Amino acid sequence: MSDERLQREQEFHDHAFMDDRRLTLGKYYAINRAADDTYAAALVAAVSGGGQDVLEYGCGQGSAAFDLAERGNKVTGIDISPVAIEQADSRATEQGVAGQTTFQVMDAENLDLPSSSFDLVCGSGILHHLDIRRAGEEIARVLRPGGTAVFVEPLGHNPLLNLYRRMTPSMRTPDEHPLKAADFAELRRACGDLSLEFFSLTTLLAVPVRTKSWFEPLLTRLEAIDRRLLSARPLSWQAWCCVVTMTGAGTQPAGTLGTNSHH
Repeated sequence: MSDERLQREQEFHDHAFMDDRRLTLGKYYAINRAADDTYAAALVAAVSGGGQDVLEYGCGQGSAAFDLAERGNKVTGIDISPVAIEQADSRATEQGVAGQTTFQVMDAENLDLPSSSFDLVCGSGILHHLDIRRAGEEIARVLRPGGTAVFVEPLGHNPLLNLYRRMTPSMRTPDEHPLKAADFAELRRACGDLSLEFFSLTTLLAVPVRTKSWFEPLLTRLEAIDRRLLSARPLSWQAWCCVVTMTGAGTQPAGTLGTNSHH
């Protein structure tokens, strides 16, 4: 990152980890259950036997590092925020996995890590803060042959979601950019095989009733509707978020971006 962008991102996330500025977004994230479950299951599947080397982009109290470490893996967590690193170290000690985890302040676009050193690279809501070309090249560099990279990220094609983002600028950094189709094409060129699973379109309708007793059955029904609607490419890019899975390494020839919207 440029020094100016790095400083903006660091300051924003230091404050975000220290205060509650983003707690109001919890009502929206509640309807992202299907994406979160898919992401978590993909991580577990990638390191199911334990003994794997994992790199997590973005860490803190809510990262996946602790669960993956408890499953017998060695996890390196990086974040641009020193506050996030302090919180992650504290939680690792509390959960008894400090010996399986290492947390470092690091720029994800310029990793100070050896090439071909991780079996799994993962992150939640991280890539859209980064320069995609640089991030993709670094993921490809540190991932071992046959390894897997899994991320869950917001998408930037839905005009209503983009309107909300413009109306709530304090909730995000000035440099972040919900991902678009061209960004995934860039990742594919850097990382090789890539698949996408799309989530959260009609489930947004459940946000106003999240405190009602019938929220869960409504959400389940809307998730089923989304599975059908988001299997069609014209609608899939209107989803709120996606889980992106990358395998292999090396530069691939330019071509049609592969997608897979079966959840």
